[in-house]
Amino acid sequence: MTKAAKTIRQIVGDVTLDAALVLGSGLSALGDDLKDKVAIPFSELKGFPSGGVSGHGRDLLIGTMGGKRLAILTGRQHYYEHGNPAAMRPALETLAELGTKTLLLTNSAGSLDRANGPGELMLIGDHINFSGLNPLIGEPTDRRFVNMTGAYDAELRAKSHEIASQLGIALKEGVYIWYSGPSFETPAEIQMAIRLGGDAVGMSTVPEVILARMLGLKVWACSSITNMGAGLSDEQISHEHTKIMAVQGAEKLRKLIPALVEAI
Repeated sequence: MTKAAKTIRQIVGDVTLDAALVLGSGLSALGDDLKDKVAIPFSELKGFPSGGVSGHGRDLLIGTMGGKRLAILTGRQHYYEHGNPAAMRPALETLAELGTKTLLLTNSAGSLDRANGPGELMLIGDHINFSGLNPLIGEPTDRRFVNMTGAYDAELRAKSHEIASQLGIALKEGVYIWYSGPSFETPAEIQMAIRLGGDAVGMSTVPEVILARMLGLKVWACSSITNMGAGLSDEQISHEHTKIMAVQGAEKLRKLIPALVEAI
């Protein structure tokens, strides 16, 4: 058992998690909806995110949502912070060790689709790892050869569309392109991403999906659209703008995610 798993069990008891949720930039308010909540600072958990990005929380929350035992990481570690695409591996391995079978991921992203602008959501159906980086480089076993076909669970995606329709939430599905960051994309890079078949761009999530699939977890991921890609509007893209606009998408996710967790 990892040291972090032992610490968690010392604090919350012999917990078995049904699912885990990772929150993106500006989305930490989703943790407020957890019942019977216990908060553990990342600093007390070996290998967990160091909380180096504003707009991200710095705690692991464990509690109940939708009748399920859920862990929420109120922030994540990004490749661009330290140059390590496998930065989230210790945290995800710990969650899997505690029984997690399903990983739910959220992020803030720039839209490449003029019909799905800021304040909307995009369910991720597939991704393009444009960065070329991979968190499994250096893994010495054959576990590194992960099949990424169907990486985003089809059943969870279908359930999400059903729930969103019931709640009156517009939910488009698309392809997420991972750029390493931390600088935003140029207008030329955005045009390239569109030609490659992307629907949104961002600086996270993909490494976690690869790691989760290696660990045998079901994966669901959704982007909160905070801006249009560079050159597609007159917006002044910035991290501060991302945090402000993420609040609109967060309100929709606060309705969608509990219903999805209940259906898991």
